[in-house]
Parts: sequence; C-alpha cells; structure tokens
Amino acid sequence: MIAATRLLAAAFGHEVDVVVPPPKNAVPGGNCQRNQHIEHIAKHGRMAWQAATGYNQRSRIETQIGRWKSVIGDRLHARNIENQTTETHIAASALNRMSAFGRANYERVS
Repeated sequence: MIAATRLLAAAFGHEVDVVVPPPKNAVPGGNCQRNQHIEHIAKHGRMAWQAATGYNQRSRIETQIGRWKSVIGDRLHARNIENQTTETHIAASALNRMSAFGRANYERVS
C-alpha cells in the first residue's frame, strides 16, 4: 500500500477510495486498487472510469474553487474567526446565487 493511501486509511478507515487517474501507459503493479482502475479503463474506457469513480465531481469542485479565487479572492480579509466565518458564508452565498443562474448556452454560428 502506498504511504499516502495508508495515511488516509488510518485517518478515515479502509473504506476510503483513492481516485488518481493512472497514466495512459500504466501497467498493473503492487496496489490492488490502482490495478482495478487500470483494468476498468482497459475494459470500459477512461470516460466510463471517470463516471464510475466520480472523478468528474473533482473537476467540478476545482472549477468552483477557481471561480471562488477569481471572484472573491484567494484569502480571507477578516482577522478573527467569527468574522471569517461570516465572510465565508457571504462569499458562498454569492457564488451559489451566481451558479443558480446556470451555464451559458453555446450555439454554432456558421
């Protein structure tokens, strides 16, 4: 078991799934969870693996964090914890309202 996987298992139990996409040229090795990912990709394809493991959720979260940093900023401005909590709630509320508007619809022009 990889050291990081062992640390996560110690902190959260052995039910933890570490979802790291193996490279395209990956071969099975000593980690049985990674081997299962490699076999699933070989059998069903990378997109099916992403859907099965919830890997796309990670992408959505990273996008939302990037949106937070670009709109709100990359740090809190308040100094004490109560004000930081309030600042975070206000920022999250603003981003949730922006997300509720939905995504843009794109249409081919030509």
